[in-house]
Amino acid sequence: MINNTLSSYTSSTPAIDTNLHATGIGQQSIKELESTLSLSPSLPLPISSRQTWLVFAAAVFLVSVPVFIEAPLVRSLPSLSLAMTALWVWLSFTLMSRPATYLWGDLLLGFSWSWLAGALYWGWLRWEPLWHLPLESIGLPFAFWCLIRNWGKVGTWFYLGSLLGTVLTDIYFYLVDLMPYWRQIMRVDADGASQVLQNALIQVQTPWGQTWALILAFMLLSIGVLSLTKKQKHWYAFGGAVLSTILVDSLFLLAAIAA
Repeated sequence: MINNTLSSYTSSTPAIDTNLHATGIGQQSIKELESTLSLSPSLPLPISSRQTWLVFAAAVFLVSVPVFIEAPLVRSLPSLSLAMTALWVWLSFTLMSRPATYLWGDLLLGFSWSWLAGALYWGWLRWEPLWHLPLESIGLPFAFWCLIRNWGKVGTWFYLGSLLGTVLTDIYFYLVDLMPYWRQIMRVDADGASQVLQNALIQVQTPWGQTWALILAFMLLSIGVLSLTKKQKHWYAFGGAVLSTILVDSLFLLAAIAA
């Protein structure tokens, strides 16, 4: 429609030119008018840019939700937490059925896979860290299917970013030999948890632990920042999920120090 309008305007320029010359308005005024009209297609860009950053902020928030909201809920009410996955999926498809809210439904669908994995692991298998990554990867087949069909890109890349952060965090636990402390803290009471955290912190503060913390943090930061240079919503969802992993891990470290 804009192209047709502009083409009609262009085709009528000679007549306008003649009339404007007759009234004393020169060619320079015509060029200024054409320049102003040519800028009109770029007007929606600030809105699109704002929405892209909203996707980034939402991704950061949704990575934090399973850690600070779902984890306590799933310990006391694991079945309810698992059933809530159906609620998130239903809500995501409801939002995706409307063009105005499609983007947020897409993002919520990717979050549903992270919620499902968290409900299954932290509800029934949290005592064994070896099951953590297999369950966190439960949405991978669906994610690959979405990528092949080029559908649900924002939610898919959010899930993949969240999964990547989880993978690198678990790799750190393996490299620094923190898995025994993971098993212990899942079995002791609140009083015993403080001592377990202090023992784990000693392991983290070794040169080996500090070196690997810096290496993996640098990897997460580099991947997250690089994804933001692509200026696309699904990459901002990915970058938000990756970068928020650093935030969440840092909060856990502070909690261990304060214990």
